[in-house]
Amino acid sequence: MIPRSISNRLLAAAIAAAMTTGIAGCAVNPVTGKKELSLMSQGQEVALGEQQYPQAQQTQGGEYLVDPSLQTYVSRVGQKLARVSDQPQLPYEFVVLNNSTPNAWALPGGKIAVNRGLLVLLEDEAELAAVLGHEIVHAAARHSAAAMSQQQILGAGIAILGATTKDTGYGDLISLGSQFGGSAYIAKYGRDNELESDQYGMKYMAAAGYDPYGAVRLQEKFVKLSKGKQAAGLEALFASHPPSQARVDANIEHAKQLPKGSVNRSQYLQAIAQLKRDADAYKSYDDAMAAVKDKQYDRALTLTRRAQQQQPKEAAFYALEGDLLAQKKQYQSALRSYETAVQKNPTLFSNWLMRGMLNAQLKNYTAAERDLQRSTSYLDTPHAHYYLGQVYEQQGNTRNALSQYQIAAKSSGDIATKAQARVQALSNKG
Repeated sequence: MIPRSISNRLLAAAIAAAMTTGIAGCAVNPVTGKKELSLMSQGQEVALGEQQYPQAQQTQGGEYLVDPSLQTYVSRVGQKLARVSDQPQLPYEFVVLNNSTPNAWALPGGKIAVNRGLLVLLEDEAELAAVLGHEIVHAAARHSAAAMSQQQILGAGIAILGATTKDTGYGDLISLGSQFGGSAYIAKYGRDNELESDQYGMKYMAAAGYDPYGAVRLQEKFVKLSKGKQAAGLEALFASHPPSQARVDANIEHAKQLPKGSVNRSQYLQAIAQLKRDADAYKSYDDAMAAVKDKQYDRALTLTRRAQQQQPKEAAFYALEGDLLAQKKQYQSALRSYETAVQKNPTLFSNWLMRGMLNAQLKNYTAAERDLQRSTSYLDTPHAHYYLGQVYEQQGNTRNALSQYQIAAKSSGDIATKAQARVQALSNKG
């Protein structure tokens, strides 16, 4: 399990304060003006978002880097909407994630992400504004804090998604990075929150000069996709943002009351042009990942190498190649693939982690220690600590090895069991 999020600690502190002072835990929704349950102050919300935003990005593919101008474009549209929101003072940030799943989400405090897989489904800037405006409302209206507080009151705990991986040997760790679930609290909102975000998001769109009918077209698109053959690939989007004809109808009524605005279709298509050109490359990669799930490793390797030919700048294609070559025990070739992945994207934890684990396998202990430590600077994982323990143990540094194993042993799953066994063995030696 990825180390415990601060969300539980923040909520625990808030609950303790509420109990001590006798405060009921109500707060005014800054968007609607209604009183709602909240056991978390806005300062705590902002701190939570700041802490979890980098983690959430790391566990969901990291930043999309092939075309950096797309990040700038999406951020510019997002900030334009944020300025006319009901909470313009929040520290809003917007990022495009290197993830094929069509989805977008908001963390408390205005930390917002949209996957490249969603951007290719949109047709103009107004539709993008509809997505971002909707997520801005979730942040501005403090929907996450309300959902988290409700869960805590019901005794359900906080739904932090952990890391689940196979771990019966190096060969089973195919694409470890892609198997990590999001460690951040990303809420699944109720129907009222979704309708509220649609309504006020359209208000922000109009205030920023966008055509509010972009939100109508967006929901019409989602309803159509939910009924089509592509629905199977959109579970994450529909789980957190369930489409319905009722939402389409409500958006139409809201749009009638708002001024028309810009669509900016040509600007949008220019901004996502590189994504469109790379559609075949990402299709090859996604097909390779599907082949991995079916244990068709040779087919996966062929598809991964095809993706590299189609877009040689994408680090993920080389990382998957490294995973597959390691599974085949072609360790030197796998190491070269990981080195390429690190060079093309040195900001993603899994590239460093996998190279570090392989260097440990090859007894390149100095390199392994460097890579594993570097991986923890981006995302602290039990796997990094376990393999650091292996490195130190092989070097005869029992004290450091025990320390690393103890950290990994606090997680869960096979990696924790293995770490606990090493803690016991080293402790008995002492």
